[in-house]
Amino acid sequence: MKTRITELFQIDIPIVQAGMVWVSGWKLASTVSNAGALGLIGAGSMKPDLLREHIRKTREATTKPFGVNIPLLRPDAQELINVALEEHVTIFFTSAGHPIKFTAPLKAAQCTVVHVTSNVKQAKKAEECGCDAVVAEGFEAGGHNGVDEIATLTLVPQVVDAVSIPVVAAGGIADGRQMFAAFALGAEAVQMGTRFAATVESSAHERYKQAVIEAKDGDTILTLKKVAPVRLLKSPFGLNAQRQESSGKSKEELVELLGKIRERKGIFEGNWEEGEFEMGQGSGLVSEILPAAEVVQRTMREFEEAKNRTMKL
Repeated sequence: MKTRITELFQIDIPIVQAGMVWVSGWKLASTVSNAGALGLIGAGSMKPDLLREHIRKTREATTKPFGVNIPLLRPDAQELINVALEEHVTIFFTSAGHPIKFTAPLKAAQCTVVHVTSNVKQAKKAEECGCDAVVAEGFEAGGHNGVDEIATLTLVPQVVDAVSIPVVAAGGIADGRQMFAAFALGAEAVQMGTRFAATVESSAHERYKQAVIEAKDGDTILTLKKVAPVRLLKSPFGLNAQRQESSGKSKEELVELLGKIRERKGIFEGNWEEGEFEMGQGSGLVSEILPAAEVVQRTMREFEEAKNRTMKL
């Protein structure tokens, strides 16, 4: 009998806060964990020493379980993992790369390992590598997405059918109604990114948070597909990137346009003209900046309300 998500992470509430770059520091992660869900530190925008600092501050702020998200394609991924292990982190979410190189050593260190996947093949590979669970993330999600562009509603049940380990649903999920729908599809938890990006404890710039709550249903685009598909707001940079790609620019030219700090400029510095404002389609459901603990509580209330409505049908 497989271990349930809440038992796997030793949490009370089956919600995972995504480990987003320039958003998920110690304040957000510890607050979410203190609320009974699982907070994640986003190591994708941190150097090893900064990650160590955030892990220590998180541990000072909570006695509850928390984890670290590490993009495996980063050249210093092993250094980040080593730091987290040295700081006795036991929950690892890995993304953006193949988990085969890293999962076995983490399991040998008695860690819980979850890999983010965007199709069934990736999910099955993650299970074969020894991962304890997978995140099935549809292309409604903000930031980098899978090239297959599979929507959450169709991806989650197919992954549930394909693997025997627990599945966390992600991609465009921002409230408890969607959480209930994900559970109906067979998921045991949901991972939310954009909803937690627009919280008091998020380290994102206030201009970015404001952009999230102002966004409507059609205000994001999936572009830069020649480089790596990314969902972002139709901001000046986002629209320019779309125009450049549509005009036939090469991968090399798009890589030059993207540069190395677009995410930081947009999400962390709030640079409206030059920055990349990554966010998911769930931004259309986010209308106010809330404390992260209230997001957890409200999501669970909405989940219960949706369940009760369904029972009356």
